[in-house]
Amino acid sequence: MQLKLKLTVVAAIAAAAGVASAQEQVVKIGHVAPVSGAQAHYGKDNENGARMAIEELNAQGVTIGGKKIKFELQAEDDAADPKQGTAAAQKLCDAKVAGVVGHLNSGTTIPASKVYNDCGIPHVTGAATNPNLTKPGYKTTFRIIANDNALGAGLAAYAVDTLKLKSVAIIDDRTAYGQGVADVFKKTAAAKGMKVVDEQFTTDKATDFMAILTAIKAKNPDAIFYGGMDPQGGPMLRQMEQLGMGNVKYFGGDGICTAEIAKLAAGAKTLANVICAEGGASLAKMPGGTAWKAKYDAKYPNQFQVYSPYTYDATFLIVDAMKRANSVDPKVYTPELLKANFKGVTSTIAFEPNGEMKNPAITLYNYKDGKKTPLN
Repeated sequence: MQLKLKLTVVAAIAAAAGVASAQEQVVKIGHVAPVSGAQAHYGKDNENGARMAIEELNAQGVTIGGKKIKFELQAEDDAADPKQGTAAAQKLCDAKVAGVVGHLNSGTTIPASKVYNDCGIPHVTGAATNPNLTKPGYKTTFRIIANDNALGAGLAAYAVDTLKLKSVAIIDDRTAYGQGVADVFKKTAAAKGMKVVDEQFTTDKATDFMAILTAIKAKNPDAIFYGGMDPQGGPMLRQMEQLGMGNVKYFGGDGICTAEIAKLAAGAKTLANVICAEGGASLAKMPGGTAWKAKYDAKYPNQFQVYSPYTYDATFLIVDAMKRANSVDPKVYTPELLKANFKGVTSTIAFEPNGEMKNPAITLYNYKDGKKTPLN
C-alpha cells in the first residue's frame, strides 16, 4: 500500500513538472556578426552583449501571453561577407527566430534587411551605420546608433572648425560602410572649404598601403580620412610612420574607433594623430554605461570593443516590445518597436517612422598614451 502511495506521489510530481514545462515557451532571438576573420573581435564583442542580455532576461523570469518565456540566442557568423550575411539571415528566417540583433557591417546588414523584411522578422542593428539601410522603408529595420551622416559630418566639422585644417586625402575600403562614411566626410569638408587633394581606394582585406600612402605624401595633406575598419587602420598608421608622415592627422568613423587599433598600430606614434567618431555617448556618459562595463568586463575580460552595449540594449528592446504587445509573434509585436521609449544602458531609445533613432548622439575620440579618450 505504502509503495503504491509513493508511486502515486511521484507520478503526481512528474505530471506537475510536465505541466510547468509545457507552460514554458522557448523563444529564439538571432544574432549575426563576423566571429571569424579579421573583424572577429568586433563580432565576438557584439555577440557577448546579446548573450549577456539573454542570460539576464532568463534570470528575470519573463512572462508573455500567460507563458513563462525561456529565451535562446541563435548566433550566426557572417564573416563580414555580404553573401554569408544573407545566408545567415535566411537561416534565421527558416529557424523561425522571433527577432534578430545585428548585423555589424553595413555591407552585410543592408542585403540581409531585405531577407528579414520578406520573412517578416524585425532586426535591430547597433553597429551598421550606412544611411542607405533605412532608405527602402522596411517596417522590420531598426537602428539604435547614429548613422554615417552624423559621424562623417561631425568629423569634418571638427577638422575644419576646431583644428583649422586646410587639406585632406581620402582613402576608403570600397565597402558600403567605408565608402559611405568617406563620402559624407568629403562632401561636408568640401562644403566647409577644405581641399580634397587626393582620393585612394583599398579593400577590407589589404595590409600593404605603401603605394597609396606614398602617392598621398606627395600631395602633402594636413590630414587623411580613412573609411574602413581597424584591421586596415592599424597597419596604415604604422606605414604612415615609416614614410615620415608623423604630422598628418588621421580621421575615421566608428570602424577604427576601437581599443584594438592601438594594438594593431603596434606602438606607432601616429596613433596620437587619430581622431575618430562613434555613434552614441561615451561609456562614462551613457545612462548605465559605467556599471554595465564593470559587469561586462567581469564576464568577458579584455573583449570589449565598441558595440556590445548596443547589442545588449537591442536584445532588451525587442523583448520590451514583446511585453508591450503581450506576444512573441513578430507580426504582432513589430509595430510596438516603432513606439518604443526604452530606457537602455546606452540612452533612451525612440524611433523615427523609418526606424532611425531619434536624436542620436555622437562622440569624438583621440588616443592619449595609447588609450581611447573622449574629446567631447
